[in-house]
Amino acid sequence: MADYVVITPVRNEAERFPRTIASMVAQTRRPLRWIIVDDGSTDETGTIADRAARDHEWIRALHRPDRGHRLPGAGVMDAFHEGCALVADLDWDYLVKLDGDLAFEPDYFERCLRHFEEDPKLGIGGGLICRRVDGRLVAEAADDPAFHVRGATKIYRRACWEEIGGLIRLPGWDTVDELMANMRGWRTRTFPELMVEQLKETGSADGRWQNWVKNGLANYVARYHPLFMLAKCFRRFLRCPWSGSALALGWGYLSGYLKHFPRVEDPAFRQFVWRQQLDHLCFRSSLWSKRLARLQPDRAPFSTAAGTGSEMNSAAH
Repeated sequence: MADYVVITPVRNEAERFPRTIASMVAQTRRPLRWIIVDDGSTDETGTIADRAARDHEWIRALHRPDRGHRLPGAGVMDAFHEGCALVADLDWDYLVKLDGDLAFEPDYFERCLRHFEEDPKLGIGGGLICRRVDGRLVAEAADDPAFHVRGATKIYRRACWEEIGGLIRLPGWDTVDELMANMRGWRTRTFPELMVEQLKETGSADGRWQNWVKNGLANYVARYHPLFMLAKCFRRFLRCPWSGSALALGWGYLSGYLKHFPRVEDPAFRQFVWRQQLDHLCFRSSLWSKRLARLQPDRAPFSTAAGTGSEMNSAAH
């Protein structure tokens, strides 16, 4: 039977982390090793992790010093990679990046790994992030689940992990990994029937404006095409004109250029992302021209090259 290891960077989650531990301990298919990386918590998170490690021989706790501030994107990746060093000597088949504010069913990992075993080309997968509303789990609005897996719960097949070279230590790591995998022929997707409850509101630590700025910067890091970003901001404005999210998203993307922020420099990666996004824009333009032609049959449709929309990945989100 294939083995998996889990890395959990966690910071100041004493209120919620015990439920994550309880979910892991109850798994019908437990990991070979679970590394909990306490990323400088100032509450009781470190103590909770140590207690779990004492009670279960397959759990290890690692403590990092408090850096004194949050470091979105890069901070969690530094902690994650430090945890990865502690499983380097193990013969694992799947690597899991799991947040410390989640709860899930006892057969969650057993069923997740079944998806990988049934599909040899599945490189990255994970459950559907949900929130409990009026006593029931409701899926959060997200990018295309046929491509995107939320960073809170990602499972990497070892061969895919090695081909993409691990995770970058920058905002946008959880989009770059999937695009890298797709570029190399791996499939990536969410398992919608496997619900994972997130116990706190996403984006709340930085505020809504800063969260959208961070998303825009992440799109810059992932080499999103400027025209695609313009269309993305415009679509966001049409959906929520008074929220300021479109402006924040655009500013985050533009700030990457102004600050000369590091990003993926692989030319093949940039070409792959741009081709996907420009094909998607052409596909959407073709759809609108056909709709217009149906509404106004005397007007000739726009001349555009249609992309393969059914094959679009997260580059279109």
